[in-house]
Amino acid sequence: MDLSIIIPAYNEEARLGRMLDQYLPFFNARYAASYEVLVVVNGSYDRTEDVVREYARAHKPVRVIVDPRPIGKGGAIMLGFAQAQGRLVGFVDADGATPPEAFQDLVEHIGAAGAIIASRWMPGARISVQQPFKRRLASRLFNALVRLMFGLRISDTQCGAKLLTQDAVQAILPHIGITQWAFDVDLLFQLRRAGFAITEIPTTWRDVSGSRLCVGKASADMFVAMVRLRLIYSPFRWVVALYDRTLARYVQN
Repeated sequence: MDLSIIIPAYNEEARLGRMLDQYLPFFNARYAASYEVLVVVNGSYDRTEDVVREYARAHKPVRVIVDPRPIGKGGAIMLGFAQAQGRLVGFVDADGATPPEAFQDLVEHIGAAGAIIASRWMPGARISVQQPFKRRLASRLFNALVRLMFGLRISDTQCGAKLLTQDAVQAILPHIGITQWAFDVDLLFQLRRAGFAITEIPTTWRDVSGSRLCVGKASADMFVAMVRLRLIYSPFRWVVALYDRTLARYVQN
């Protein structure tokens, strides 16, 4: 198996079909039976699972993974990682913001790196429909914070298209602890800790309507998750252990 494409899907019945209609003919023509699409349906209460099963019956490369819990984007991708059979394993958002040609660019440019990621902010990126200003601003501020806290010299940690080697997946999967929106930062941080080279290339991307992301809440959650991750891998990891033993249950409730 040459390629595994993981698509995390939470209440995506309205957008997922259009995305699969673009991806399946494109990758069928290039990989025939040597690729798979793993759609990980998690916590959905709409018809997302029904939509995916219809495609799986009609298209052999499509595999369905279902978890009834809302385990987050990262949790869904980790389930896909655990079952992916490809020599290269990537993931992409279900909204179709990244066209199949842009995902194929990752495959063609990974070279000897352990991972390659798409960037919307590098020179040469082509953005046909921009995000709303608040989301663009939040994304830029978040990336600046990531550089400051983790030393990751990456322009766009949150773009939804990334590709790893199977060796890299197996090396970092046991160490990833964030399953929500800051998952990408944890992924890249663990890749760097494990010594894998990370390549970044400009991508083609467009904003797609229908997102349920609350920028304010997501930003706060991501900030807390990043502080926690940074503390865990520092001399101050005792702060996290103390918090978990004392205050965590009250905050979560």
